[in-house]
Amino acid sequence: MDRQQEFVLRTIEERDIRFVRLWFTDVLGTLKSVAVAPAELEGAFAEGIGFDGSVIEGFARVYEADMLAKPDPSTFQILPWRGDRPGTARMFCDITLPDGAPSMADPRNVLQRMLGRAADLGFTFYVHPEIEFFLLEKEPKPGRTPTPVDQAGYFDHVPHGTGHDFRRAAITMLESMGISVEFSHHEGAPGQNEIDLRYADALTMADNIMTFRTVVKEVALEQDLYATFMPKPFADHPGSGMHTHVSLFEGDRNAFHEPGAPYQLSKVGRQFIAGILHHGAEITAVTNQWVNSYKRLWGGGEAPAHLTWGHNNRSAMVRVPMYKPNKGNSTRVEVRTIDPACNPYLAFAVLLGAGLKGIEEGYELPPETEDDVWGLTEVERKAMGIKALPSSLHRAIQAMESSELMADVLGEHTFEFFLRNKRREWDDYRAQVTPFELDRYLRL
Repeated sequence: MDRQQEFVLRTIEERDIRFVRLWFTDVLGTLKSVAVAPAELEGAFAEGIGFDGSVIEGFARVYEADMLAKPDPSTFQILPWRGDRPGTARMFCDITLPDGAPSMADPRNVLQRMLGRAADLGFTFYVHPEIEFFLLEKEPKPGRTPTPVDQAGYFDHVPHGTGHDFRRAAITMLESMGISVEFSHHEGAPGQNEIDLRYADALTMADNIMTFRTVVKEVALEQDLYATFMPKPFADHPGSGMHTHVSLFEGDRNAFHEPGAPYQLSKVGRQFIAGILHHGAEITAVTNQWVNSYKRLWGGGEAPAHLTWGHNNRSAMVRVPMYKPNKGNSTRVEVRTIDPACNPYLAFAVLLGAGLKGIEEGYELPPETEDDVWGLTEVERKAMGIKALPSSLHRAIQAMESSELMADVLGEHTFEFFLRNKRREWDDYRAQVTPFELDRYLRL
């Protein structure tokens, strides 16, 4: 037994922890949980906890159902919302087959494989997400318009505001679990909030995002509110994104930084951006996985809908933030397409895969787009060689289906299941008769 496992077992005894929740995610990013008694943990570390993988989205077919959840002791945290005594803790798990081999359908393993490839090239992948979400007065009933908790706007300070109290409680809870928060504020739409997590390696951050979404929903329920990470719940207001700042490090050196280069951005950084743009359409089904995601991308505002990059251009898919003098390690790239309803393990994996492809193949970065892409006409965009992101989940599926990169990054099992699930979602959506259609066509 290693030191981390010993620390977990000792802490459980000292803190009177009676339940340990083992967490993992399915292919679509839904959090799964199984509770074990402390007495079972030593065996769980050694052999894992068996479960039926065939009932988890995308994990296994019926005839290969037996799987094991092996807890990662480095992710041990006490859950602060379950009361002090007796306590409850959680650990994230890696999913394996009965013979101990990693499950190819485990999203955490998909990301670990890509991080391994980056490590083979000498890189560590760091990310820093800005997570937006809406606070509603209560959980909306099906077919009813949701009601935001306020009518405030970007950076608004609302005396006795619900958002202030909520963010303070959520951040306190996150930090008690070792998740560092950098900024928080009210976003542009009524009831919309943003909390930015301090940068970390991609695997830690994916775990943190899964915890973040759970904490935000728990705190909302405690305050008789409802939190949603739906990308576009209101037609007349901007949607919620998860703008993600990314960088590659070689040891302690930022591989994206080159003194004196334009925007202090190195050749590696430029090739990484080129990879994201070149494969941008292919990865969109994963970074924006729901039908509703495309209402945000194509809903105007500052949501990116085209494969462009720029310096301070917030309509671009990729933005290079302003360089801070004498802070080379802060050089980074911001990807603005991702939304907070994604599976963070898969989203970071495909983002890294596209960027590394650009580096390995030596992709040339296209010219910067300085214009507001939304302000250009279609003819102007075409003349400038600006290509569009998929305008619907259907088009994103089509781009992904023919992508060798996506099949390679996700692995055959996850690739095929994800596409199958998304095709079914699109078919279900297409079959609906919407209020829009009834209002417009019923009286014709």
